[in-house]
Amino acid sequence: MEKLRVCIAGCGNIFTMHSTSVASFKDAELVGVCDIKPDRAQRAAEKYGATPYTDYKVMLAEQKPDILHVCLPHYLHPIVSKYAIQQGINVLCEKPISIKMEDALENAKLAKEKGVLYGIIFQCRYNTASQTVKKCIEDGTLGRVLSARSVLTWCKPDSYYSLSDWKGTWDKEGGGVVIDQAIHSMDLVNWFVDSEPKSVYAHYDNRDHEIMQVDDSAEGLIKYKNGVNYGFWAMNNYGVDEPIEIRLVCENGKAVLSYDDVTITLNDGTVITNAQDMTDSLEYENGKDYWGFQHVKQIRQFYNSVKGEETLEISAEEALKIQKIICAVYESSRQGKPIEF
Repeated sequence: MEKLRVCIAGCGNIFTMHSTSVASFKDAELVGVCDIKPDRAQRAAEKYGATPYTDYKVMLAEQKPDILHVCLPHYLHPIVSKYAIQQGINVLCEKPISIKMEDALENAKLAKEKGVLYGIIFQCRYNTASQTVKKCIEDGTLGRVLSARSVLTWCKPDSYYSLSDWKGTWDKEGGGVVIDQAIHSMDLVNWFVDSEPKSVYAHYDNRDHEIMQVDDSAEGLIKYKNGVNYGFWAMNNYGVDEPIEIRLVCENGKAVLSYDDVTITLNDGTVITNAQDMTDSLEYENGKDYWGFQHVKQIRQFYNSVKGEETLEISAEEALKIQKIICAVYESSRQGKPIEF
């Protein structure tokens, strides 16, 4: 079988999570990398034996890839994804799918019309802890979720935002702690609950940052149509990046998990624990611990889907579920009232 031809748009911080994964696959070849900073594109190209570009449209025209990875600032996600989809190229985009809900809906529809796969990165679903909880919900060990909460306390001071020309802005990042950091834990809870949201009542604020415009603190209550209430709290004014914590009350017990480990305590006293399995994980150069190590698993699943060997798990339609909630969190705070669905 011929190797899948792969291009990556964006050679910034998250690039390594994708490039290292691609390089580990025998059935894929990284043929083009693109960044508006020529030196960054050149360094990435030299490392992986790819061709450097500063214009993604030129890269796609010349390389004609099977797959494009979008690793760009948030506001460019729907723009670059849409162009690639229009060219008939399968797209795997970093989260979020977009800043605006309407862009996400338009591109998801377009991908279906064009017959290409459109996946969105939510690698934390592939963590051992996440997989363990999902399995125990689905096989009846825990039973369905009755109530949930999540807490995120990370450290993102002004110095963090000073290093970027797009983070901390409404027009380019689309928000702060909610859309950039808490989105992963919120997606996990939404995945566990597995129901349509009924309403979102939330509030955000900027309580301790001077050079950025967006939210550094947020809390809210998400009500689901199956009766579940999910409360979340997130802020990036803490002194360090603490592990996130998710707590679930279920029919047959409780689950407490972070990205790295889980403890399930059943009503009959049985305790189930599990920690991150690193067997098939990769070591990513300059990768951050809170990104986890599971990009390779989601990327492999996407590639297998492109080859027709599996069904795509985290599609654009799947990503729309949490996007709907994230957008409602911001809108609820702006309006000062619940957003009803």
